[in-house]
Amino acid sequence: MNTLVKHRLFWPVAMLVALLLSNLAFTPSFFSVEVRDGHLYGSLIDIVRFGAPLIMVALGMTLVIATGGIDLSVGSVVAICGALACWRISEQGDQNSVAGVLVAVALALGLALLLGAWNGFLVAVVGIQPIIATLILMVAGRGLAQLITDGQIITVNSSPYKLIGGGYLFTVPFAILVALAVTALAVLLTRRTALGMLIESVGGNAEASRLAGIHSRRITLMAYIVAGLCAGIAGLMISSNVSSADGNNAGLWYELDAILAVVIGGTSLAGGRFSIAGTVVGALLIQTLTTTIYTTGIPPETTLLFKALVVTVVCLVQSPAFRAKVFKGRRRRPSAPPAGPAAATTEKVEVPA
Repeated sequence: MNTLVKHRLFWPVAMLVALLLSNLAFTPSFFSVEVRDGHLYGSLIDIVRFGAPLIMVALGMTLVIATGGIDLSVGSVVAICGALACWRISEQGDQNSVAGVLVAVALALGLALLLGAWNGFLVAVVGIQPIIATLILMVAGRGLAQLITDGQIITVNSSPYKLIGGGYLFTVPFAILVALAVTALAVLLTRRTALGMLIESVGGNAEASRLAGIHSRRITLMAYIVAGLCAGIAGLMISSNVSSADGNNAGLWYELDAILAVVIGGTSLAGGRFSIAGTVVGALLIQTLTTTIYTTGIPPETTLLFKALVVTVVCLVQSPAFRAKVFKGRRRRPSAPPAGPAAATTEKVEVPA
């Protein structure tokens, strides 16, 4: 049992289960899943479906943080890609054209790759600190998204595009299938090949990795490119789910939720070892918390405060040092040496020359 408690995923999973169970007090049918018109419906399905974009962003953020960096621009990339895709679809004559939608998706994801490469170039090649390099795109990217939408909300009516974030395939929401596929691919590449070890090596000590023959700059550049791509996919999911693009609010503060998901999952912000499974659990925990807030009827003006409080509790419970202080108490001080004859044996004995 002690080994189980010490596992990095124990406390995130325990808090996720506790949040899910707490919803039963307000919604007795919370765990029920049913099929309507050939589609799966239920609160659990909604949590995973609405959490799919956050899972995507958090996966990319995991690789960036594992290299010792940070990406504050993912929220802006979400808004840019959604805006570009919706603008391209709205400009074509037939919005239900599959070819036209594929072109729009390709343009959006291509731009996401370029934006990720730009961040990686500033960090790995130019040598700018990650928080500053990505802050540039965080600010400028939001303006670029509003420039694409002309400051308006672009609405589209495209069934093929709706499939990405709000459609179903084999009775399962398509967004869930995409998140599962990307997660499986990330696990395959980082745990079944040497890529994961190289990323952890660069995050642990980039200079030592370089001296050992590892192309640390290439690894860092790759991590930021993947983060941009994952954010682009999330932007397509969000915009297609609501059939519109809002350059001002789409993906707003998503970078903070992604960082929280990564940290809750057990990945250190200092870089090095990372956990894909922990990131997925952290993202689902944050989405479950959001769902719980709406289910319990917490006032909207206190939503962010309540969310911050719960996340703080989760992080504290995860901390071994905090648990040692709270649950185990302070260690007893060593007792003083015994007095009397026993103490005499410790005295220094002079030996005559």
